[in-house]
Amino acid sequence: MGNRILIFYGSYRSDRTGIRLADYVVDQLRQRGDDAELIDAKAINLPILDRMYKEYPKGQAPETLEQLAQKIKAADGFIFVTGEYNWGVQPGLKNLTDHFLEEWFWRPAAIVSYSAGRLSGARAAVAWHGTLSEMGMVVISTTIAVGPIGQTLSAEGLPTGEGGKALAQSFPRFADDLTWWVEASKAQRQRKQPPY
Repeated sequence: MGNRILIFYGSYRSDRTGIRLADYVVDQLRQRGDDAELIDAKAINLPILDRMYKEYPKGQAPETLEQLAQKIKAADGFIFVTGEYNWGVQPGLKNLTDHFLEEWFWRPAAIVSYSAGRLSGARAAVAWHGTLSEMGMVVISTTIAVGPIGQTLSAEGLPTGEGGKALAQSFPRFADDLTWWVEASKAQRQRKQPPY
């Protein structure tokens, strides 16, 4: 199996169109030979952040946090699939992400954004770039922006129309860029311990 990539998705809405995109990303990575896993904030259903994982005494964090912390630590890279809410990030995804800090360090992250409109979640992607960098990840420069999401992926998650064609054409370069950074960070961590 290839690189271990976690794909994070954060919508809590009842009609979640963006899940099509998250599933598409997982499927495309698996077709490339990666060990890709979707982490759905709604399915995990963490409470609003009160205490970070690291703030619990060792062995006393809730089981959900413990399991997710171990998955994050074992991952080679991350993809954040984010919708845009009122020019900003999805609160469910931000809440999930903020439960951790050091667990993210020294690995690359990539951003896939979407919206119902033509701006494709670009403003959320910009906000996530700074947030993920602050949390110790190297954010790759290649992004994917999808919109309108309902005209880009069918209900079955298959690319459709011009937007779907653009998504299918852009995904290989996006994945190649992430893979390059994943391999670079793995090699560096093997060569030298992170400074903290």
